[in-house]
Amino acid sequence: MTDLFVHQAKPAQMADWIRGHWSIENKVHWVRDVTYDEDRSQICTANRPEVMAALRNAAIGALRLTGVTDIAAANRHHARDSTRPLALLGIT
Repeated sequence: MTDLFVHQAKPAQMADWIRGHWSIENKVHWVRDVTYDEDRSQICTANRPEVMAALRNAAIGALRLTGVTDIAAANRHHARDSTRPLALLGIT
């Protein structure tokens, strides 16, 4: 959906916008849905779902900044040693 007129919405530009949208979907939302199984979360009162989504986004962002492409494997790696997430954040 766009508010552009037909002569303004060039097919190549529209394709770029659509690919950009799906790039975000695949990098963040898909990871939250599949890796973190967010859709089955039982956290559903007050602002807790938003807080958990923000924490998941922060975790994904921190891992991506270090070059991680497999979030599930990185989660397992960091879960094995409690000092690893702190080191990732530069806390230790």
